Amino acid sequence: MTENMWAFQPTAGHLGGTDLTGYTVRASDGTIGKVDKHSDGVGDAFLVVDTGVWIFGKEVLLPARTVHRIDAQERVIFVDRTKEQIKNAPEFHRDQHLGNGGYREELGTYYGSGAPFGGRPA
Repeated sequence: MTENMWAFQPTAGHLGGTDLTGYTVRASDGTIGKVDKHSDGVGDAFLVVDTGVWIFGKEVLLPARTVHRIDAQERVIFVDRTKEQIKNAPEFHRDQHLGNGGYREELGTYYGSGAPFGGRPA
């Protein structure tokens, strides 16, 4: 299940090679920040979002599967998670986690669990 978390949904409207840096990211209940880095590699797609003051300047890593829709004209990415779900995800540290398979597995499990729209497994 977690491997599917690292590919964009067919309905997202993502075109490979599109630079998403700087796009605003909106959760189902409000804006969470802007894309600082992204990957659209096959089976390795994700967004690194700078949350600014929302969670004290931290970054979060979102698997591509969380992307519901991309509005290229408005430069907005809509994700199908709440701000609280994103805030409660396993903490992300760029220098430790970008190449860390264990962290990606943990994050994939968190977002891909049976709980509605992700969440820590019971």
